[in-house]
Amino acid sequence: MRPMQNSSRLQDVRYDLRGPVQHAAKKLEAEGHSILRMNLGDPAPFGLHAPESIVVDMIHHLREAQGYSDSKGIFSARTAISQYYQTKGLMQIGVEDIFIGNGVSELISMTLQAFLENGDEVLIPSPDYPLWTAATVLSGGEAVHYACDEQNNWWPDMADVEAKITDRTRAIVIINPNNPTGAVYPRHILAEFVEIARRHDLVLFSDEIYEKITFEDAVHIHTASLAGDLPVLTFSGLSKAYRMPGYRAGWVAVTGQRTATAAYRESLELLASLRLCPNVPAQHAIQTSLGGYQSIEDLLKPGGRLREQRDLALRLLKEIPGITCVPAAGAMYLFPKMDPEMYPFADDEQFVLDLLQEQKILVSHGSAFHWPSPDHFRFVILPPVDEIREAVLRIATFLAAYRAKADRIRAAQPAAVLPDLSA
Repeated sequence: MRPMQNSSRLQDVRYDLRGPVQHAAKKLEAEGHSILRMNLGDPAPFGLHAPESIVVDMIHHLREAQGYSDSKGIFSARTAISQYYQTKGLMQIGVEDIFIGNGVSELISMTLQAFLENGDEVLIPSPDYPLWTAATVLSGGEAVHYACDEQNNWWPDMADVEAKITDRTRAIVIINPNNPTGAVYPRHILAEFVEIARRHDLVLFSDEIYEKITFEDAVHIHTASLAGDLPVLTFSGLSKAYRMPGYRAGWVAVTGQRTATAAYRESLELLASLRLCPNVPAQHAIQTSLGGYQSIEDLLKPGGRLREQRDLALRLLKEIPGITCVPAAGAMYLFPKMDPEMYPFADDEQFVLDLLQEQKILVSHGSAFHWPSPDHFRFVILPPVDEIREAVLRIATFLAAYRAKADRIRAAQPAAVLPDLSA
C-alpha cells in the first residue's frame, strides 16, 4: 500500500503549546514522575471550577439537547449573547449576527476559511496566541507578525502595524486582553487600529476571550464599540471567565455595514451548516452564564484567588536574578524575560525541555507564541499559591545552576564566545 502523505498545507503550521515539550512531559509522567504544569490555561486541574448554577442549568436541559440545533446555535443562547453586547453599548449586534461554535478555536478557523484567498496576508501580534497563525496558514493565507512593545506595557507598536501593511493585507488580528502577555489595550490603541483598518480597507478580528479577566484599574473595551460601520469580528466564550473550556462554548459576532458584509455572512452560514451545529448541551449554559451574578469578579478583586496568585507569581519571578516581567493587566499569564547576557539561551524550546527534565516543571517557551528572541517564557497564574512558590523555586534553582556554569566558562575562557549551554 502506498504510504499516506501529509498535506502540504501543514508544512508551515506549528502549535508548539502541544508539541515536543508536551510529549516529553507525558513521557515523564508515564514513567512515574510528577510534573508541575505551568503551561496551559485550563482552570479545571487547579480547582477553578465552573459555577454550580451553570452546570445545573446545562444538566436540566440535557434531554432537549439530544438533537441538532440551528447551525448558528440555539436562539435563546444567541439572544443572550446579543443582549449582553447591547448592555455594553453595541446596539447593532442582533441575534442573526451571532455564530456559536465549539469554542473560539473552531470559529477562528471557520471565519478565516470563509475570508481568505491564497496569499492573502493577515497581521497578527507578536507574541500571539499561536492558533491564529496556524489557522491563517491552513486557510491559505500568510501570517505577518507586528511587534508588541514590552517597554510600553506590551501594547502594539502601531508604527510597526502600519509598516507591515501591503497590497495583500486583508485583516488585522487583535488579542485583547492578550495571551501570553496579559496586556489590556487602552481606548487610544484600539482607536488607532480602527483608523488604520478604515484607511487601508481592512477587517478587524478581535479575540476577546479574556474580556472579563482584568486586574486593578484595567478596563476592557470592545473593539467593535469604536468601529462604527467598519467590519469587525468579535470572539468570546465561556472557557476562561466561567472556567469551562471543556464544554466548548464560544461565539463570534459579526458587525459592520450590512452591504459590505452580506456575502461574507453567507459564507459563514455555509460553513456553519457544513459542521451541522455546535455542541448543543453547552449552548444551554450560555444564557445562565451571561445573566446574573458574575463569579469571576470575586477571583479578581483584592484578596481574590487569581489576583493573589498573579501578585505572588509576579513578585517571586522578579526576585530571580536577571528576570524582569511586565505586570499582567488581564488574562491568566505572565510573560517574563530572561536577561540574555546572564542566560544566553540560543534555543528557548531546549531551555524548556531541560527545565522539564531537571526540575519536572513545564512552562511554555516564548517562541511558541512567535516571539522572535529566545529570552521569554509563559508562566500560568492558575495554580494555587503553594504550587506557584514551588514552581518559581524550581525555575530559580535551574537558572542559578545554568548561570554558575556560564560563569565558570567565562572565567576559564574570558575571550571566548559563550556556547549555548542549553544543549
